[in-house]
Amino acid sequence: MCGIVGIVGHQPVSERLVDALKRLEYRGYDSAGVATIDGGALHRRRCEGKLVNLEAKLKEQPLAGTIGIAHTRWATHGAPTERNAHPHFTDGIAVVHNGIIENFAELKDELTAAGAEFQTDTDTEVIAHLVARFRRGGMGRREAVHAMLKRVRGAYALALLFEDDPSTIMTARNGPPLAIGHGVDEMFLGSDAIALAPFTNEITYLIDGDWAVIGKTAVHIFDIDGKSVTRPRQVSMAAAHPIDKGNYRHFMEKEIYDQPEAISDTLSHYINFLDNRVVEVSGDIAFANVQSLAISACGTAYLAGLIGKYWFERYARLPVEIDVASEFRYREIPLSPQAAALFISQSGETADTLACLRYCKEHGLKTGAVVNTRESTIARESDAVFPIFAGPEIGVASTKAFTCQLAVLAALAVAAGRARGAVTEKEEQILVERLAEMPRVMAQVLDSIQPKIERLSRELAKCRAVLYLGRGTSFPLAMEGALKLKETSYIHAQGYAAGELKHGPIALVDENMPVIVIAPHDRFFDKTVSNMQEVAARGGRIILITDEKGAAALKLDTMHTIVLPNVHEIIAPMIFSLPVQLLAYHTAVFVGTDVDQPRNLAKSVTVE
Repeated sequence: MCGIVGIVGHQPVSERLVDALKRLEYRGYDSAGVATIDGGALHRRRCEGKLVNLEAKLKEQPLAGTIGIAHTRWATHGAPTERNAHPHFTDGIAVVHNGIIENFAELKDELTAAGAEFQTDTDTEVIAHLVARFRRGGMGRREAVHAMLKRVRGAYALALLFEDDPSTIMTARNGPPLAIGHGVDEMFLGSDAIALAPFTNEITYLIDGDWAVIGKTAVHIFDIDGKSVTRPRQVSMAAAHPIDKGNYRHFMEKEIYDQPEAISDTLSHYINFLDNRVVEVSGDIAFANVQSLAISACGTAYLAGLIGKYWFERYARLPVEIDVASEFRYREIPLSPQAAALFISQSGETADTLACLRYCKEHGLKTGAVVNTRESTIARESDAVFPIFAGPEIGVASTKAFTCQLAVLAALAVAAGRARGAVTEKEEQILVERLAEMPRVMAQVLDSIQPKIERLSRELAKCRAVLYLGRGTSFPLAMEGALKLKETSYIHAQGYAAGELKHGPIALVDENMPVIVIAPHDRFFDKTVSNMQEVAARGGRIILITDEKGAAALKLDTMHTIVLPNVHEIIAPMIFSLPVQLLAYHTAVFVGTDVDQPRNLAKSVTVE
């Protein structure tokens, strides 16, 4: 979601601020703005839409100044207009904000009654008005910010500039991440280390409740009580070079084709290829002693967890409780200390997932994080970290992060099975051999199916709705296929367990309804074929994604059949995800949507 950057420097900052914002575009946004102090006054430029619009405005109306803050906004309160874009100005104070101020309505009423005049529809503006009121009451800048923090409730990452102080940025964190970068005679602020990578690799992460005063050569950090605290400085691994899509049309397309290499990198950290064993990766989670496993995540990561549930229960004989994080955190689940919890998040900052992690830690559970960002909050607060090593993923619709999450979960399930005696040494070797085949098979599939997927996608682009069906691990994959199509093409799609077809969804089936069936030739295949016959009897347009055995065994006409190689069931979800992803991608291209940054979506969801 929203991105924040700030620079306290000794050279003009506006261009560097915008360049840093570009590195945060993957988070999703719908307006942008920048503010600097020059000549003893605050100045700003704001615009709707993409950063190219802000760049154009800055060319026409340049901003001078060696200190500044900038922001990309993903609208929550108020439409994505220039008027609502950050930074907001009030009485010589500029503020940018990620998150949601939950008590903004009561604060706004209080401030309005005291004479404040609001210029925007946002919750953020109450922050500037609160600080301004405290300053008018005689407080200094630091005291006024601290007093404001005691009044606001909710999630926030903040950066504030004061017109009468052209040498410092004040910042605070409660929920959304903030990183402070240490340079030479200049300091930086960013929503994550990626934004700061061109400037410095020395990073200090604020924790919840921290607020700080950032100058050119030093930062002073305080806790919520105003006591001075020290947070460790660490070296960031974020890449400083720009991320580009090479010869691909979109980042999503590139990231789909990155998957063989990405999976290879992931597996190299979890598998000993010399003796075909999973390496010891469990950290503080002793699977041999765990009686049950709780998994929580959001969106695509949740669907990866659903597939992982099948593996943990089958290969490790470990009962798994899984729910979307926004439900899990409020269910007040009775948790046993003998349970462990696993949290899956590409960004490692997902607000609901982080809240679930903290809930489980409060109840004494050992926690593990399956994340792509080892420096993220979820990683730092977990007992064990299982990085997916997918590399930067820029497209909002997750592709390579999803399959890398699956690869890690598969390796963990096999490791848990060995630790619990549910998988023999020979069985482990067979499973690991199959996992090791994955990059080669992925590359083969990507090379072979593209032309047919493009032809099929041209037809899907004309549809208004699509059903996806699957059984076993193909059921969560059907939901993932529907999610991808919705995200990228804005065509309504729904994924169902194939056995649920007759319990409602079959009412939608007619000659205009494409039904995409994911059916490897596994122990569920014959049952899934029966469901396909129910669709065919009602004139439904069947698109079958199967393997060579499935195609040979099928005695039913389909609108299209996409045939993949025969693979072991432990790698089938990763292999079958490729046509599912490509269908969504090419359909979106034919529809003409913004593939990499679909409307209303954000890559890193840091609010509820």
